[in-house]
Order: sequence, then structure tokens, then C-alpha cells
Amino acid sequence: MVSLRGVHKSFGDVEVLRGLDLDVRMGEVIALLGRSGSGKSTALRCINGLEKIQRGTITVCGHEVARMGRDLRPLRKDVGIVFQSYNLFPHLTVEQNVTISPKLVKGVDAKTASLLAADTLARVGLLDKRDAYPEQLSGGQQQRVAIARALAMEPKVMLFDEVTSALDPELTGEVLRAMERLARDGMTMIVVTHEVAFARKVADRVVFMYRGQIRETGPASLLDTPQTDELKQFLEHDL
Repeated sequence: MVSLRGVHKSFGDVEVLRGLDLDVRMGEVIALLGRSGSGKSTALRCINGLEKIQRGTITVCGHEVARMGRDLRPLRKDVGIVFQSYNLFPHLTVEQNVTISPKLVKGVDAKTASLLAADTLARVGLLDKRDAYPEQLSGGQQQRVAIARALAMEPKVMLFDEVTSALDPELTGEVLRAMERLARDGMTMIVVTHEVAFARKVADRVVFMYRGQIRETGPASLLDTPQTDELKQFLEHDL
């Protein structure tokens, strides 16, 4: 579903990704761990075409990202991304926030869009909030609406970039539970997270990044038996 080969990305003189190689299979949940500045979020933004790479190749759902130029619409139909900030439209209801992209991008009619909203909101446990406005929701609920909005485009791959970092522990739990449900449903997911417990429970594979490279990777059990000093120190700091 996702393949990165020899990916290099720099901002000015700062090299953020240094020859990154990564493959993600259909239905696989990947947890990207690492300290701030290790390149995790940049990798996600490159996968979704939000950042251009200097060298290497990225292929997502059959799309070679670098060759798509400015027309990234086919890629965006296959890849959903959720950020730390919710970015909901405050003047639109929850249902309207969820259906606006399918209507505008895919030309979905109003009735189909409403059914799609009901399905995606049910998947994140918010069907009863479809007529509410963002200001009436908690931060955790708003983040779950953002997830539902991404799901409404019926993506093949979901990218999550530190989606709980601005939430308190209780709200973090409700968002992570929604993500767990997606994983159980077979969604292909790449999750940048600092939630080690979530990675242990949900991830099929953990990828630990250090200074723009993959330093260690394997099943979630590697978090119990880290092989590198860098991962050991990261986990000790987390504890």
C-alpha cells in the first residue's frame, strides 16, 4: 500500500529524512515512534504529498507521488490524514463538516452523503452529535469528528499525526479507542504517536526513528526488548 525508497528531505541545510525505506502492507497498523525532530511527521507529510522530497521515491496505492505534480487529487482520494489540530469549520454542523469533502471532491449527492456521515460518525462513536456544532463538543469529540471527516472520503490508507498530543488523558483515551476500532476493522494506518501503550496494544509493527532514519523496527514486542541504546533511552524517558 505504501512504499518509501531512499527518501531524502531537507529544509534548507537541515536534512530531516536521510534515506528512509519503509513498506506498509494492506491492513497493517504502523506506529512511528521517536523523539521530536526525528522526522516522523515529515515522513507523513511526504507520503501525503504535502512536502516534496529531494531524492528517492514514494509510492502510495499505486501513485508515485513525485510524478503527480500539482494534481494530487487521485492521491487525496486514497489517503486520509488527521493532524493534531482539528480544523473543523465552526459554522457547520458535525454532519456538514463530515460531508463537505465527499460532496465537493467526489460529487456525492446529499442523500448518499448523509448516509456516509451516519456510517463514519457511528464508527467513531458520535452519531448522536451529527447536528451539533464544533463549539458544543469536547476536544476529544472534535478530534473524532476530524477522523470521521477523513473516513468519509473512503480512503485506503489513514495517516495520524500526533492526534492526541493536545488532549488531556481522558480525552486521549476516547480518541485512541476510536482508532483501535478502525484497526480492528482492517484499516491500513500509519500513526505518529508518543503513546507507547497504544503502540504496544494496536500496532502490527513499531518503527523507531532517530535523526531521519529508521533505527529499529519490528513487532510491538520489541518495545519490551529494545536492541539499541536510542530506543532504550526513549522508552526510559517515556516511563
